[in-house]
Amino acid sequence: MNKFRTHTCAEIGEKDIDKNISLSGWIHRKRDHGNLLFIDLRDHYGITQCVIENDNKNFPLLEKTRPESVVKITGKVVKRDSGTENLDLKTGKVEVSIEKLEILSDANELPLPVFGEQDYPEDLRLKYRFLDLRRSSMHKNIILRSKVISFIRNEMLKLGFLEYQTPILTSSSPEGARDFLVPSRLNPGKFYALPQAPQQFKQLIMVSGFDKYFQIAPCFRDEDARADRSPGEFYQLDLEMSFVEQEDVFNVVEKLMVSVFKEFSKKKIISEKFPRIPFHDSMKKYGTDKPDLRNPLIIQDITELFSRSDVKFEIFKKLVKSGSVVKCIVTKDTKNRPRSFFDNIDNWAKDQGASGLAYFTLEKENKIVGKGPIGKFFSEEALKEFMKNCKANLGDSVFLACGKISDVEQILSKAREKIAKDLNLIDENKFAFCWIVDYPMFELDENTKKIIFSHNPFSMPQGDIKNLNFNNPLEIKAYQYDIVCNGVELSSGAIRNHIPSLMYKLFSIVGYDQNQVNEKFSGMINALSYGAPPHGGIAPGLDRIVMLLADKKNIREITLFPMNQNAQDLMMKAPSKIEEKQLKELGLKLNLKKN
Repeated sequence: MNKFRTHTCAEIGEKDIDKNISLSGWIHRKRDHGNLLFIDLRDHYGITQCVIENDNKNFPLLEKTRPESVVKITGKVVKRDSGTENLDLKTGKVEVSIEKLEILSDANELPLPVFGEQDYPEDLRLKYRFLDLRRSSMHKNIILRSKVISFIRNEMLKLGFLEYQTPILTSSSPEGARDFLVPSRLNPGKFYALPQAPQQFKQLIMVSGFDKYFQIAPCFRDEDARADRSPGEFYQLDLEMSFVEQEDVFNVVEKLMVSVFKEFSKKKIISEKFPRIPFHDSMKKYGTDKPDLRNPLIIQDITELFSRSDVKFEIFKKLVKSGSVVKCIVTKDTKNRPRSFFDNIDNWAKDQGASGLAYFTLEKENKIVGKGPIGKFFSEEALKEFMKNCKANLGDSVFLACGKISDVEQILSKAREKIAKDLNLIDENKFAFCWIVDYPMFELDENTKKIIFSHNPFSMPQGDIKNLNFNNPLEIKAYQYDIVCNGVELSSGAIRNHIPSLMYKLFSIVGYDQNQVNEKFSGMINALSYGAPPHGGIAPGLDRIVMLLADKKNIREITLFPMNQNAQDLMMKAPSKIEEKQLKELGLKLNLKKN
């Protein structure tokens, strides 16, 4: 190849026996057998075992060289002795007998050992990310990410899309998450914003006459970190199409997702035609708009049961009379579970901030009874009605929650996951995709009691546009949709509103007058006024796709240089202070509160 190597550390095999070769890489591991010193030499491609005898003049030098130092080794390929082969390595049947050694770069004492897959504190891993990324699992995750992005790009081109780049410096948006702002030196007192998404620009691309757009787009949002969300920045597959309906978008995305997940995972896709679940049905059955369909447990409303005179559970009955709901989860054939199983679920619910989960098990003695703390409050006839309505059988158990509907949905959604995990009900070797559709256009803000957009303000409402009932906006549904896999939201999308007069009307419902819309969305509203095609799109999150394919629970495991939970880059020490000179150039002064 060049002066550093003739082969990579994954190339050599029995075909190369007796050849003189050169390898360069990192000392992954050393094993000193007294008269022999073995090292595993690692590069990007793999590992080769090398051996040096103690009569070699380079033996003392190699003996004191630390792991992760970079060396060049020259020697002869030899066959390993019988019984010493390592079939887990591509090069495991041979080794290199070291003749010459050159130290290319010494390593200091390691704060984070690379050999092995031990757990280390996250802050330590992020501070020394360049070492963390040398570890085998992390290295494979980042390679997977690169391959997934390349595959997606090629698939999009096959589907007739063209890639365009949208601006990074743009205007601040009044909707959505908090912006990252960039002061303008040439326009003192004014600011750019980093794009939360290329939303307006990709719509403008459609208005400009291009038919199918995509981009591997960086997005910036000043949000708190979560396991499935990076603070600060993330990447998404942004796409938009002209002259399409909702199903056209679905067809494209389903083809793409099936191709990607089949290419990079051996897990089975439960259905290649993704189920369409209306938002209200999803909330009713699963308590969330991000359901894991591998989980067979569903939530059922049994509020009506507590109007019966032979149900004596007075706490719930009083709450129901004041407007609360009662919902439950039925677990199949769990009568033989120990009491600790049920109590653990109840205590877990209390740890989540709920008042707990009531429970009982359906059994038959002389008659059908409810066994458990609250079972005695239900007559046999009430239990029979419950069994009929909820398709429950003898031996099944029931977990109940009562309260405000949003609170009940929230705790039972989490309980669904907790119980299914405890009962080992989820098949981890499957992918379950679905579309959540028919989102409401508007919702009521619980704090301000004002009507706000529930999803994307640029979405097209459903129904006869000329006869929409704007007097009851909470009943208006939109062509908005999410794609979910295994309980992870991969993306939101919508068919866009391309009619300016309709946009003015919809924004007026949330308190924007026409002048405010013109000011805040001048580029968009102006462009739509000159002939815009019906269009729609979506933007699947690449980080979450790779996270699922790599079978990881935390997005930082598949990101090259992520920030920590406090949005800090510990390796590059960002964010950092800037000099007074830079502030003066920007016309800025800091007004920091003293601790």
